[in-house]
Amino acid sequence: MTQKPISLGTTQDPAREARRAQPLARPFLFVVLHCDQPALGGARYCLSQIDVVHIGRGPERVASRVREGGARRLELRLPDVAISKAHARLVRSGDGWAFEDAGSRNGSFVNDSRVRKVALEDGDFIELGNVILRYRAGLPSSPASAADLDLQSPEVGALSTLVPPLADDLDVLTRIARAPIPVLLLGESGTGKEVLAAGVHALSGRTGPLVAVNCGALTASLLESQLFGHVKGAFTGAIRDEPGYVRRANGGTLFLDEVGDLPMPAQAALLRVLEVSEVVPVGGTSPIKVDLRVVAATHKPLDRMAIRGEFRVDLQARLSGHRHMLAPLRDRIEDMGILVRELLRRSKVPGAPELGFTVEAGKLLVQQRWPLNIRELSQTLGVAAALADGPLIESAHLESTHLLEVRHDSVAPPESEEEGGKLRGRIVALLEKHRGSVSGVARDMGKSRIQIHRWVQRFSINIDAYRARS
Repeated sequence: MTQKPISLGTTQDPAREARRAQPLARPFLFVVLHCDQPALGGARYCLSQIDVVHIGRGPERVASRVREGGARRLELRLPDVAISKAHARLVRSGDGWAFEDAGSRNGSFVNDSRVRKVALEDGDFIELGNVILRYRAGLPSSPASAADLDLQSPEVGALSTLVPPLADDLDVLTRIARAPIPVLLLGESGTGKEVLAAGVHALSGRTGPLVAVNCGALTASLLESQLFGHVKGAFTGAIRDEPGYVRRANGGTLFLDEVGDLPMPAQAALLRVLEVSEVVPVGGTSPIKVDLRVVAATHKPLDRMAIRGEFRVDLQARLSGHRHMLAPLRDRIEDMGILVRELLRRSKVPGAPELGFTVEAGKLLVQQRWPLNIRELSQTLGVAAALADGPLIESAHLESTHLLEVRHDSVAPPESEEEGGKLRGRIVALLEKHRGSVSGVARDMGKSRIQIHRWVQRFSINIDAYRARS
């Protein structure tokens, strides 16, 4: 008789555990920006357990979930005199959502078009009074990041976001920050790596300082001296002992910004320091112990650089204890409210923190692609704040920077009537193909959804006619 092998596994179902760990795609409604009150920040509300959302005016921004009979309702109140007491509602419609104006005094707008009732698509912007909201049809989210979140408090810190998948990544980084593990921050320039590094240091509990090093600005001839220090008389001009960046960071965090620009000789020396936790200053003979936590950042492709021999593989492995990818600003427009509030608060322009925006200016902020990310947004807000001669930043103040070119390029009319006819025909054909889906048209044309809506409005195309045929 053959005996069955004894199972040494657990009673848990691996497939079930994997499903639990997998983020689910859930619908969300975001309060992106209170144009005239940017200090209110933003908020998100998960719609997966809701049947209808009622939106109206209230003394403060507050949301409450109510169940009446079998209906699950979200009551959202927004502090804005331009919003009616009962202004609008979102109603679940099959697997999607529809927007309905509730007879408001000032009307409702979806993607710049005044509407009474319309089916919502992923990424649609909703304008009610001075408030810009956004509907997202399905964002990957863990149970924690699917919870409602209101970031009215200005003390939200660097490791905060309203976007669920980014919040899940930041939650992991928050836990890593408390452990003595090196962190490598990756992403495009201007996405806020230095701010995030400061957040990691603040959470680490380390008592020493955060010392930032711009690796691309190190002088080749004095590189080792700048990093590791030197003793008096080590070379001409060394008139006193200098500790260098590494020893200054003892007990704290060494932030290696643009580490991909670090020259090869320095990479080898730095690797040695990280492996043995000690440094020998230039001209010195005895190693000095150091206690470091390293956070590195780069916008360069370190993996490819290591394959090409442009970056040491062993140093890359040493720095990559935990990798965190920062999202570009265009992928986190839902955070515009909390970013604008923080950037205005930090601005050196007098009176900037008290400024608000006209609705047109607010719409410019959320409709841009921001190729240079948060750094570009910061510069734009600084210029606009300096130009504002009243309590509100206007679209003209924003357009005084590069935005004017971007906006005009995106809506420039065709050069001739014939080209306009061809463009209209192409849009109509794609609307037929995608059954009225603006997202599908935008994908095929390689344009933003906002741009497609502008063309639809310009050519007087009735999108609902194509949706009705589906």
